[in-house]
Amino acid sequence: MSKINLIDSFQEFKEFKNIDRPTVISVLEEVFRSMIRKKFNTDENCDVIVNPDNGDLEIWRTRTVMEDGFSEDDDLEIELSEVRKYDQDIEVGEDFIEQITLESFGRRAVLAARQTLVAKVLELEKDEVFKKYKDRIGEIITGEVYQVWKKETLIIDDEGSELLMPKTEQIPADYFKKGDTVRAVILAVDMVNATPKIIISRIAPTFLQRLFEMEVPEIFDGLITVKNIVREPGERAKVAVESYDDRIDPVGACVGMKGSRIHGIVRELKNENIDVINYTNNTSLYIQRALSPAKVTSIKLDEETKRAAVYLKPEQVSLAIGRGGHNIKLAGKLTGYEIDVYREAGYEDEDVDIEEFSDEIDSWIIDELKSIGCDTAKSVLALSTDELVKRTDLEEETIKEVLNILKSEFE
Repeated sequence: MSKINLIDSFQEFKEFKNIDRPTVISVLEEVFRSMIRKKFNTDENCDVIVNPDNGDLEIWRTRTVMEDGFSEDDDLEIELSEVRKYDQDIEVGEDFIEQITLESFGRRAVLAARQTLVAKVLELEKDEVFKKYKDRIGEIITGEVYQVWKKETLIIDDEGSELLMPKTEQIPADYFKKGDTVRAVILAVDMVNATPKIIISRIAPTFLQRLFEMEVPEIFDGLITVKNIVREPGERAKVAVESYDDRIDPVGACVGMKGSRIHGIVRELKNENIDVINYTNNTSLYIQRALSPAKVTSIKLDEETKRAAVYLKPEQVSLAIGRGGHNIKLAGKLTGYEIDVYREAGYEDEDVDIEEFSDEIDSWIIDELKSIGCDTAKSVLALSTDELVKRTDLEEETIKEVLNILKSEFE
């Protein structure tokens, strides 16, 4: 028969990048054995040979030569008179081996085999993609934005696999357009309707950990360990690190000379503030470090309820809480303690500069209050709501919100 190059016959093979050649050859052989069984009722006396180098196919069929009139199964046996048409020297009891051409199966059978083959290889490829990415959960992957929808973004990686990044897994400040290069971590891999669904994330703590491993060789080499990471994506993150080598400063190594190492991570995370702190088994010290940049005066722990009462000087309270309460919330997540902030004894009646509330009150409102001589919390609280409305350009609702914030400082 004329040689048939399967790679040329079945052009789809060129697209199957995730399947190794031996597996494809195995599938090919099984498809053609199925064709043989349909035509000859059995394939046990047939050899299917597929050349893995060039895709050439050979099918050889073996039948036992029988005396005329004694053949009981034409699929396994052949009469002598029939064989003598092809080989005059063959005798009864010998094996007659013939080559079967692909054309002999008929055009319809070949087309059906082709469709079966493509379907099987596609199914196999999907399984391979699923297994491959299932083993890569937690790894950083880079891809190109292909389509942006309202609730998710479709990204194509270097191997042509489709990755989905839901809006809920994007940093609030993320903005993507087609063609952009995106880095994220593989979060989950599932099979949906026999198709692998690969979910990636930029808000997972694992993403930040992998970025540190890429930027800090000491973490990658295992000299520094990341003990815990907590994040408010796009706002703030706290990373607890520990070194097993006394000669290495884990915080300094992570930050780098003049912040060289951490700056790249901050840019990747859309200017997310990252606090890197030394991990310790001393709970009080750990909480104190977790509340950075605030300076804690003293801490009282309740081990049973996992609560911590933290005392600070008045000017440190707003730093401990942080804008939107992110700092104290993350410190609690990092340490596993519910943290309550109190003003240090003896400072209850001390006034607080109004600039200390810049995390909670907009700067233009603070400037408006300062313009009428109110530069401290108590100087504002000394005036009534009506008087503040008359003397400033602020609305009554805004003033009430400001007064509530200032009052809570002294409660």
